[in-house]
Amino acid sequence: MNQKSPVYSYASSISREGSVGSMTSDRQEGLVRPDGTFCSSRHAECSLQRMKSLFVNRQLTDVVLKVENLRIPAHRLVLSAASDYFAAMFTNDLREAFQQEVELQAVNAEALQALIYYCYTGEIDIHEDTVETLLSTANLLQLSEVVEACCKFMMCRLNPSNCIGICLFAESQSCVQLHNVAYNYIMEHFMDVIYNQEFLLLPADDVQKLLSSEDLNVPNEEVIYHSLMNWLKHDLPNRQCKISQLLSVVKLPLLSPQFIADHVEANPLFREDRMCQDLIMEALKYHLLPERRSMLQSPRTKPRKSTVGSLYIIGGMDGNKGSASIQKYDLRTNSWSHFSNMNGRRLQFGAAVLDNKLYIVGGRDGLKTLNTVECYDLKTKSWSGVPAMSTHRHGLGVGVLEGPMYAVGGHDGWSYLNTVERWDPQSHQWSYVAPMNTQRSTAGIAILNNRLYAVGGRDGSSCLRCVECFDPHTNKWTLCAPMMKRRGGVGVGVANEYLFALGGHDAPAVNPSASRFDCVERYDPKTDTWTSVAPMSVRRDAIGVSLLGHKLFAIGGYDGQNYLNLVQTYDPQSNEWEEVASLTSGRAGMCVVVIKNG
Repeated sequence: MNQKSPVYSYASSISREGSVGSMTSDRQEGLVRPDGTFCSSRHAECSLQRMKSLFVNRQLTDVVLKVENLRIPAHRLVLSAASDYFAAMFTNDLREAFQQEVELQAVNAEALQALIYYCYTGEIDIHEDTVETLLSTANLLQLSEVVEACCKFMMCRLNPSNCIGICLFAESQSCVQLHNVAYNYIMEHFMDVIYNQEFLLLPADDVQKLLSSEDLNVPNEEVIYHSLMNWLKHDLPNRQCKISQLLSVVKLPLLSPQFIADHVEANPLFREDRMCQDLIMEALKYHLLPERRSMLQSPRTKPRKSTVGSLYIIGGMDGNKGSASIQKYDLRTNSWSHFSNMNGRRLQFGAAVLDNKLYIVGGRDGLKTLNTVECYDLKTKSWSGVPAMSTHRHGLGVGVLEGPMYAVGGHDGWSYLNTVERWDPQSHQWSYVAPMNTQRSTAGIAILNNRLYAVGGRDGSSCLRCVECFDPHTNKWTLCAPMMKRRGGVGVGVANEYLFALGGHDAPAVNPSASRFDCVERYDPKTDTWTSVAPMSVRRDAIGVSLLGHKLFAIGGYDGQNYLNLVQTYDPQSNEWEEVASLTSGRAGMCVVVIKNG
């Protein structure tokens, strides 16, 4: 905020004050206790009023505070009662405790004058052009209530043109709450902040720290690149030496190849800098060699929280025998919110996002197995019908592979299915493709390396270990290495070119007390092998699983007794699980989709 010469005054208040003697006529109010003790309700107020009158009339003062050309007579007792700073000065064996005049260094005179008056009155005026000086002086004098009031005053006046300055000021004054509020404001409104002078005038180290944040609310990494270039060009002769240092915080591998070629590689500022060229080459390799991405992981390949899109959970079983609600998870704020509702309750259905539309496929309505399909348009926020599948299916899996959407297996109300139907978004028709080798329901479905995988599930007599994948170009299913465990109700997700199988159970469908798993297996398609990785913290099946950013989310599930609201994330780099914000209520068997920005 602007640093202007502060102006404080208590002269108008002095003119309204009477003498000490005038206070003697104040009527004391209070009560007499049963034991005869009188308790005045205005004793403290009246005493402080008398002290204030003594102060403004300069009576009985025992110390003079000197700062710049100002002398302020005051009472040690009042100052010590209000301020820990003065209490330490006047009640210890310090030189100032015995001096009649005490000179204060590095203190703004008018701010001090206002704060001394506050010690007698509990009142102080706060203005935009003086609040920073007032806060820093109050901080020195350890007047915590004034500091808090100044912080709240500044919080209420945060805007894109002053938030960076307030954030840096709060950090210098150790005002943690103000700093956090200002920092969060910068993160939330970064798209507006970058067009203001405060950003363009930041030193290089602060720009690097700011652009390194994973919490910036930006739609894509292009915004970060352009904001950096604007900052560099504002004072290019003096900032050019920082180019490689600052370019390293831009996640170049996450920019499109076209953007890298047109804006980054073609930029003459980077041509003579070896480190910049290395960073550009790293980004190009990431796009040119997708099969090596698991070996090219770095902080620059992990997307910022706001750029990964949002995760949605749809329906599922809960304590009310099924939910029709759609909940949305925001990674940047780590929070869940209500998004919409399905037209009716469905259980054991499939869902996928295709052409910015959310498809709800098959399932059960509580009475019968469905073949109907509904579509939610994310732009118009409206539901519409879609031609039904040829087969009624619940417990099916759904995935989108190279354009078309596939409905895989399930149960038709009479038998377990190995049939697969494909929805063509161009012709708006369903057609059968090659059936799986195995009949299965509640299998995990995932897309990896342009193949559709069907993992585990159950076939009526037992839970399955078997895994198979579908190649749309040959219209064939191929058996893969089986999992180490039989898994019905398994959750499946893909991260870092691996397929993961989470939880599930191993028991016939007729056994309601089936044991649940907390163990997790990872499949490597290059070697056709399964490996155990870190287990989840809770045994559960019917987990919602999806990749968001660079982590796998394991959402809800059923532990044999309860529908869970637990949400955990798995980092495939560190092989560790971490809890994040819980669901608002427990669910199992929900569908999970991620909708990208834009």
